[in-house]
Amino acid sequence: MQLRAEGLSAHLAKGLARIYTVHGDEPLLAQEAADQIRAAARANGFGERQIFIVSGAYFDWAPVLAAAQAMSLFADRQFIEIRIPNGKPGKDGSDALQRYAQAAPDDVLTLVTLPRLDKTQLSSAWFATLDGNGVSIRVEPVERRLLPAWLAQRLKAQGQSVPEGEDGQRALAFFADRVEGNLLAAHQELQKLALLHPKGELTLAHIEAAVLDVARFDVFKLSEAVLSGNVPRLLRMLDGLEAEGEAAVLVHWNLAEDARALARVRAALDAGRPLPMAMREARVWGAKERLVERIAPRLDSLQAGALVQAAQVCDGLVKGLRHPDWPGDPWAALRRFALMLAEAATGKTGAVLTVR
Repeated sequence: MQLRAEGLSAHLAKGLARIYTVHGDEPLLAQEAADQIRAAARANGFGERQIFIVSGAYFDWAPVLAAAQAMSLFADRQFIEIRIPNGKPGKDGSDALQRYAQAAPDDVLTLVTLPRLDKTQLSSAWFATLDGNGVSIRVEPVERRLLPAWLAQRLKAQGQSVPEGEDGQRALAFFADRVEGNLLAAHQELQKLALLHPKGELTLAHIEAAVLDVARFDVFKLSEAVLSGNVPRLLRMLDGLEAEGEAAVLVHWNLAEDARALARVRAALDAGRPLPMAMREARVWGAKERLVERIAPRLDSLQAGALVQAAQVCDGLVKGLRHPDWPGDPWAALRRFALMLAEAATGKTGAVLTVR
């Protein structure tokens, strides 16, 4: 049974399943979900705890299978944790997990922790067996648009809040900008606010004075800012990626893929194909699908061609070449290219869209 992380507390209050599988690439939320399960296990008498860390393809699964069948020496019921850091149990592990899930008795509670799983892993026999014999909880990073609400909820839980209305929204937006992409650090900043200030209302000045800039940016999230036309955010992300030492070539590749996808969709539309078919042929899906679906119909072929040409010029710049009409610094060129894409996304046709 699949369960959202937000619903875990209510589920645990009603009773425990035999097996819990926590998977995802957000460390803070995965840790909190696992801690809730551990606390519930202790409260329900699962006093003896064993931990197995699966390291490599040659891990010996025999002790894991034996532990589930052994009588507890120190408690009526036992709690077993199986940690698979790489998310790949291997062929032997796959067989072992299926046997384990099907045979584990009711007096054994099991927690399996995994990183983010891809589509193949989620549809594998071993994961389906774990899910079918227990509860799986998928933890996802908090998207930027949801981060202010997440922060407000966390502040409320520690007895603090921001003012109502626009002042409070500005305070939460500032907080979110400082911690985007780094929930572990966000948690630490929230704890800092709880130590520095008593319960009650926090102003923007309180947050500005206390919260450090600990944002971490994912190059693959840059597309969402660019294609939504969010110029302040895309510039902040580029500044952050440059400061973190991200490779300019990788950033360019990501932006160039967006330009080529827009051009392919526009060409397909010009050829008379319907938009859904054009999107599939251009391999546009996921978070980008909604954004490209909005941009492509109003983008003309000249604009699309200018974006692809800009991608080619920028490709040379990030690899050390020069162009007389473009900045010589690779990151300055990336900012210009990203702004071109953002202008196209918002329907503007400023001078920056002209590439010589």
